[in-house]
Amino acid sequence: MDLYHDLLHWVAHAIGHHMGDETPQWMHPVLHVVLIWAPLGLIVLVLTRLARYLLDRYRRKGPPVKPRGYQVSILPDTGIRFILKHSRSAQLGLIAAGLLSMPILYATLELPKTIINNALAEEHLPQEYFGQVVSQVSHLFVLCAAYLAAIVVNGALKFYINLFKGRVGERLLRRLRLTVFRLWRAGAGSPQRSEVIPLITQEVEPIGGFAADAFALPVFQGGTFLTILVFMFAQDPILGAAAITLLPLQLALIPRLQRKINRLARRRVHEMRSLGGRLGEQAISETLSLRDLNAVASSLKRIETIRLEIHKSKFFMKSLNNFLTALTPFFFYAVGGYLVIEDRLTLGALVAVLAAYKDFSAPLRELFRYYQTVEDVRIRYDEVRRFIS
Repeated sequence: MDLYHDLLHWVAHAIGHHMGDETPQWMHPVLHVVLIWAPLGLIVLVLTRLARYLLDRYRRKGPPVKPRGYQVSILPDTGIRFILKHSRSAQLGLIAAGLLSMPILYATLELPKTIINNALAEEHLPQEYFGQVVSQVSHLFVLCAAYLAAIVVNGALKFYINLFKGRVGERLLRRLRLTVFRLWRAGAGSPQRSEVIPLITQEVEPIGGFAADAFALPVFQGGTFLTILVFMFAQDPILGAAAITLLPLQLALIPRLQRKINRLARRRVHEMRSLGGRLGEQAISETLSLRDLNAVASSLKRIETIRLEIHKSKFFMKSLNNFLTALTPFFFYAVGGYLVIEDRLTLGALVAVLAAYKDFSAPLRELFRYYQTVEDVRIRYDEVRRFIS
């Protein structure tokens, strides 16, 4: 225990905080979790995930699936390569727009703290702008006007990015549908020719939506996540560490649940395609037997069961993630409140961190959703290639 206690004191001292006899006893276990166990868990988890990812990529290496009579260039072996092949310049534009929004986002986080700590505190007056001394009210107006301009520009950039993403996704979806249709018309596909209907109309739909987010979303949401995290660390390193205290737990549990959803999604794709084939055969058949009716009813029952399992897993994963996200402010109130009482942190900084955390969980949720989408699109794209092979 003495080793852990000494390690905590060393870490706290390294980030500029002194822990003495006056530090409450209840603060020690909280700081142990925030400053030692959570960072160590995050490092171990990231290294483990990276090693597993590299090992999986090595195991998946092999000859690509080639459509009969066609070159691989018609339909690349991965969805990412297909997206890059047909929208490389657009993806670069989306990435540039996302990076441009990061400084503006930081300004929207910094300005409220500046308003509380400077404009509303008389000890920081008088202030000068371009050589002109301004009053407290004028100083408040200048800062509020700067904040208003920052949120307007930030909102306009988000609108442009979303509009651009929609255009990129729809264009790539149309190209993918036409590619699959031409291959199918040329003879590719399964013996049940009607299976192409759900494939073109439904199964490839998420691939087009993913094309808009393939690179822009991790850059924009990841940049937003890092920008807010840097802002929190800039206010106080302990508050920054508190923001990611439960992140290792989320990273450990969410992917495990997602793998179960992936297995169910693959079963759903197969069952939907099989149902489409049965319906197509019965549509051209002159007589329908009771056996045909039972086959369709059984297929619909299996689809219902699979979808209910998917809903159960998705909602459990969402509820767990929301609970862990809502639990994080406990560390802000406990640690940040103590630092404010000890005059080691300004009230404006704590309020700004709490306000920033409201936006901090959103990009994290989007990144988890992106991970889910990547896996779903990978399954769907593999199924498209298997269909036309």
